[in-house]
Amino acid sequence: MENIESKYVATPTGYLMVLTDKNNVIEALSALAEREKIPSATFFGIGFAGVATFGFYDFDDKVFIPKTYNNMELASLTGSIAWQNGKPSIHAHGTTTGADYVASGGHILDLEVGTGSIEITILRHEQKLERKIDPAIQANVLQVR
Repeated sequence: MENIESKYVATPTGYLMVLTDKNNVIEALSALAEREKIPSATFFGIGFAGVATFGFYDFDDKVFIPKTYNNMELASLTGSIAWQNGKPSIHAHGTTTGADYVASGGHILDLEVGTGSIEITILRHEQKLERKIDPAIQANVLQVR
């Protein structure tokens, strides 16, 4: 992501990121993790999503079933930053609502800012955490030991 340094400020516990102009949230979090060499983190946020693609994990077929929503309020964003194969691994979930006030949500596969902004608070952790594929379920699992 270009010009990531203009999208965040340091705080006593980590960072505050404000994304606009169709910025991609997953790409921005990955760029921040690389630039600041974040060992691991937890994040949460709110805002307006131009495009939000959620995925429901099908454990039988070991794939995400995607569903995309456009122009939604991002009522809740939460997740973690870890590392996998030398690159940031972003695990995010969220809830969005439309003009009908009906909520949708789940695992975020892709999230792009719409009109307005998305504000994300990142809480930095000192321990470097890795994510690995659990062979039993064929899904990424955060390793805490």
